[in-house]
Amino acid sequence: MEWQFRNDAPIYTQLISQITQGIVSGSFPAGERLPSVRDLATEARVNPNTMQRALTELERDGLVYSQRTAGRFVTEDKKMIETAKRALAEGHIQRFLEAMERLGYGREEIVSLVRDSAKEERGHVDLSV
Repeated sequence: MEWQFRNDAPIYTQLISQITQGIVSGSFPAGERLPSVRDLATEARVNPNTMQRALTELERDGLVYSQRTAGRFVTEDKKMIETAKRALAEGHIQRFLEAMERLGYGREEIVSLVRDSAKEERGHVDLSV
């Protein structure tokens, strides 16, 4: 997994987001054991306490669970993973819409631009609204 950090948000929240993205994209498959806190922290080049905080939050959210002697695992609850995926997508869409509106586009213009771009990228894609 490639870790990327920005200066505009706390590292632990960015870790939560990136691990969540790894779970919903299948990089960390449902039911799979996660690497140790120390290994993840080393890979991400962050303090182990920061990684521990992120994983604790993911446990609280139910995307990750602990087994005392075996470590942490990705939830096997497909519905929970789909809910997390949808939430990430909605966040991306909201940021996109806000950025386009700052450029002066209205919602209908944005939809039209997305349709045109999708047609150019993949041939005709039906994005009926």
